[in-house]
Amino acid sequence: MSEVNIIRTAREMQERSTSLIKTGRNIVFVPTMGFLHEGHLSLVREGKKHGDHIVMSIFVNPAQFGPNEDFDSYPRNFERDLKLAQSQGVDDIFAPEKDALYEENFQTYINLEKLPKRLCGISRPIFFQGVATVVAKLFNIVKPQAAVFGEKDYQQLQIIRRMVTDLNFDVKIIGGATVREPDGLAMSSRNAYLKPEQRESALSLSRSMKKAQSLVDDGTCEASTIIKEASDLIQSFPETAIDYISIVDPDTLEDMETIDRPARMILAVKVGQTRLIDN
Repeated sequence: MSEVNIIRTAREMQERSTSLIKTGRNIVFVPTMGFLHEGHLSLVREGKKHGDHIVMSIFVNPAQFGPNEDFDSYPRNFERDLKLAQSQGVDDIFAPEKDALYEENFQTYINLEKLPKRLCGISRPIFFQGVATVVAKLFNIVKPQAAVFGEKDYQQLQIIRRMVTDLNFDVKIIGGATVREPDGLAMSSRNAYLKPEQRESALSLSRSMKKAQSLVDDGTCEASTIIKEASDLIQSFPETAIDYISIVDPDTLEDMETIDRPARMILAVKVGQTRLIDN
């Protein structure tokens, strides 16, 4: 297996991508913040179905972290990430320093009007501005024909799809299915924060969604009833604090009162100090 090519500057990445495109290669991009797990690796495998050259970024984006969030403590292990990426046949890793993407006097940000003002955007008001901005920058640097994002971050995925449509990016956006631990917990880099005794409480997210699905299967269609049942289940576990539970239209993310068409349940819950999301 060939070595992964590590690229540190935007200019070098742009030149690399321009050269690849001239030779007819199809670049598929997998953006990450590192501390890779099986969920990230599944996105690489999905990406290989859509192109012949995989570029992964590893960049903990400061623009999406609020003042009291975990930018400094966010888990990082580049050497481990490099080995995992190589095991899946990643061709290039773009791993810039902060100053390579946000130079002094940086002042251009992307804001969407509606999608970020719901769900996670209420408690994390600058998060999606930071996500949209860095993804737009990365698209301009990496120049991919396709990019793969995990469905675990469903609101983020829909925001990126909207941005790509609105701003006419020539990039195909592919959603990768959520990957779960054997016990049902959605894989996340932040799972590393959980103490052993908090693991059972973290499982309340996936269990509440299974409960919701069983209610729908049995004929319950009132969203408020389903949300209350899910809330009661989660709150029965220690150290849980619900940020939100919503049942929404999958495209607009607007709340649904009655489940009379496809719907998505989305939730964010703190377990101790660890904020977990699932859908």
